[in-house]
Amino acid sequence: MTKKRATKSKARLTRKNREEHVPYRKPALRSEAFARALINAKSCIDDSGGLQGLFNEAARKAAAVPREPFKECWPYLQTMLRLVRAHHRGEYDQVSNDAFLWIVAALNYLVDPFDFIPDKTPFLGFVDDAAVIEFVVDRTRQTLDDFMTWETARAGAAL
Repeated sequence: MTKKRATKSKARLTRKNREEHVPYRKPALRSEAFARALINAKSCIDDSGGLQGLFNEAARKAAAVPREPFKECWPYLQTMLRLVRAHHRGEYDQVSNDAFLWIVAALNYLVDPFDFIPDKTPFLGFVDDAAVIEFVVDRTRQTLDDFMTWETARAGAAL
């Protein structure tokens, strides 16, 4: 009986530990704002003018936000912007539809001033934005790394 109870407790702890590492457990990723960002991403991808507008707005926002909440994801945020611009211009098409959707959704979330934690909230306003960017970077890291490799090769060929 004791062994059975110990096994159940161990299973429960393991499940709980696993759940803590599930990215969708982060409130920002379960928010209406993130769901809205995904829906808007689909619209932006279908409308090249919308994609250009999103790029312009996201680039402006990225230039104005504090870098601290984004930590090591900051260079990847910049890479997302360059990838969207290159894709929009027809220069780069080696990105899956799924990865591109996630990247566009992350940028949509970034530009939304009324997301899970409104951007005007002192100290915390960009924490949720950074969490979404980090999640999308983790999900699309290979795509972003491939794009940076492509950029480097292209720059080398231009010389």
